[in-house]
Amino acid sequence: MTVQTIAIGDSLPNLEVQTDLGAISLNHYKGHQLLVYFYPKDDTPGCTIESQDFSRLHGEFLLADTQVVGVSRDGLSSHQRFIDKYTLSVTLVADTQSALCNRFGVIKEKNMYGKTVQGIERSSFLFDRAGILRRVWRGVSVNGHAQEALEAARSLP
Repeated sequence: MTVQTIAIGDSLPNLEVQTDLGAISLNHYKGHQLLVYFYPKDDTPGCTIESQDFSRLHGEFLLADTQVVGVSRDGLSSHQRFIDKYTLSVTLVADTQSALCNRFGVIKEKNMYGKTVQGIERSSFLFDRAGILRRVWRGVSVNGHAQEALEAARSLP
């Protein structure tokens, strides 16, 4: 079975997700811009820097009417430890069943210590206020990405 992944111009998937703030539907964010960033694992070096960068710029994203949501396959308790340890302000989604990861097509084969595993490819997706996907970043390099995403959010009409 081939799963259709999201592409520019597609609508925000109407999926119920578990976040550190409780269960919500992604459609809850319609009416605001939404940046969804996928990261491999809580409390790892690159993921920590990325989440700290998004948290540091969170106020500026909000001024640009953009909500920021981070997604990994870690559970809610892991997310809460991650948030508490680094004082993160962005909302984190626990995609433990990979439903969101699969819909966005971010699960990729990776080589870890000589072993092939399925993991999250660091990626971000920017939706406009109508819930239409306007920008996609795949294979993201952490340094400068949050700032680049903020500039893209500011540029949307």
